[in-house]
Amino acid sequence: MMEHDRLIGDDGEVTELGAGFFARAKRGRPAMLPEERKVRVNVMIDADLADRLNAVSNKSAFVNAAIRDAIAKAAADQA
Repeated sequence: MMEHDRLIGDDGEVTELGAGFFARAKRGRPAMLPEERKVRVNVMIDADLADRLNAVSNKSAFVNAAIRDAIAKAAADQA
């Protein structure tokens, strides 16, 4: 990394962010690659399932895993 691009000083603290930093800065996070992007799907579920899902910390990961398991089981049952 070039010396003028160092944001963490030798003491471990963040250095002052000067005009050069803000001239190159962009808002938000970088765009994800198309193959890594998620797809929004709206579904209607029963109220009791929604209540139980609210107790899960990472709903997206939980639902992804549950759907993957269900699809794998269905494919195995058909084979």
